[in-house]
Amino acid sequence: MTNDDIRNQFPILGTEVYGKPLVYLDNAATTQKPAAVIEALSRYYLTLNSNIHRGAHHLATEATEAYEQVRRKVQQYVNARSPKEIVFTRGTTESINLVASTFAERYLSEGDEVIISGMEHHSNIVPWQLACHKKNVKIRVIPFSDSGELDLDAYRSLFNERTRLVAVCHVSNTLGTVNPIALMAREAHAHGAMIMVDGAQAVAHTAVDVQQLGCDFYCFSGHKMYAPMGVGVMYGREEVLDELPPYQGGGEMIKTVTFDHTTYNELPFKFEAGTPSVGDVLGLGAALDFIQSTGLDRIATIESQLLAYATEQLRTIDGVQIYGTATNKTGVLSFNVGSAHPYDVGTLLDKLGVAIRTGHHCTQPVMDRYGIPGTVRASFAAYNTMAEIDTFIAALRRIAPMLA
Repeated sequence: MTNDDIRNQFPILGTEVYGKPLVYLDNAATTQKPAAVIEALSRYYLTLNSNIHRGAHHLATEATEAYEQVRRKVQQYVNARSPKEIVFTRGTTESINLVASTFAERYLSEGDEVIISGMEHHSNIVPWQLACHKKNVKIRVIPFSDSGELDLDAYRSLFNERTRLVAVCHVSNTLGTVNPIALMAREAHAHGAMIMVDGAQAVAHTAVDVQQLGCDFYCFSGHKMYAPMGVGVMYGREEVLDELPPYQGGGEMIKTVTFDHTTYNELPFKFEAGTPSVGDVLGLGAALDFIQSTGLDRIATIESQLLAYATEQLRTIDGVQIYGTATNKTGVLSFNVGSAHPYDVGTLLDKLGVAIRTGHHCTQPVMDRYGIPGTVRASFAAYNTMAEIDTFIAALRRIAPMLA
């Protein structure tokens, strides 16, 4: 499959912005959607729209089977042992909140400790702060180097007999760093702790095998992997999920209800209260088909080449400072242009048709670490091209004198 074959599947990439062809480099925030995903969403509402599970009619039966087939696809995609370990949520944020809330209720006591890293997205900081505050549990933080790599010696030193869980991103959304999850999981388990991984920035870029990684939980969103917004996944080991209490109460998560007592449904339905976003889940299934037909190896190769070329070209522009130079990183490039405010850089690039992200990227502790208010962030996907990098660099060269 050529790069044109990939790009041609994304209708929005033909858009013009201010009279210029769109160069979309904001993929860490959300990826664009291939026609097959848009069609899957449309097809559901045109031909299958029905509430799933328990329905006795044709539409409900067909919609239920399609929905559960996607669960099996996700199971295979991350190599979970059973579809019971795949819980559908609204996205990574809800997945992490689900883990933090239920894990705290079941496993945390006053004086316990949770380890997180200094490069976490706010979605993997705030839920733990909320849970730990309720239980009077301490949060300990893994520092990272100037290059954006976790200090693994410091990580090992944080463990003690009260450590209950490690919560860490697989890939940093700001620095692009790929963290050594398998190694970190072994260390956590050696100290009797569990590990939860924020995989939002990893699942569309690299193969994820939850059994090989050894994680107890793995959370991710559909919209960062070519699927619709509003759907995500929380993987959890079956034996752990069995012990956790429900996250929300309502329909689907129950087996029996009286005014005196409720018994809960089996996995994974115990954690799926209420009517799910069925169409979005079917869109996720189509996105997984797109990724697998394109090939994760090919996607990783394209993105690696784009990152290397963009980094090389960016370094030729006077005054540019790049943040995140880890040896092992994915297609995320965070930088600043001299003392210019990132928002000013982003606004001027937008006028030239280049879409990037500016600000703290929901990682304010990372910005504090570097002593900056934010960065400009370009992030790449399989449909991006070298020609788009040239356009991006040319635009930066054009605006740099205006910002000096």
